[in-house]
Amino acid sequence: MKAIIQIGLKTGVLDPQGRTIARSLDHLGFKDVLAARQGKTIELDLKGDDKDAAQIAVKDMCEKLLANTVIEDYSIEIVD
Repeated sequence: MKAIIQIGLKTGVLDPQGRTIARSLDHLGFKDVLAARQGKTIELDLKGDDKDAAQIAVKDMCEKLLANTVIEDYSIEIVD
């Protein structure tokens, strides 16, 4: 089983890297980009086949280590 975790800054939190990406794309001629948000993806290979247990365990991992829940939101997808 695999867990795919998407982590990004919460709405309202300043994203200087996203701003730099948007500005750089504009300088390269990509004028249709209004804004960019930067985030990260974490993929975990997990033992077992209980998706519900995996969801609970990965949520706990996110809350304790993987995401800074003060400024970041996360989503979890468990796949076979």
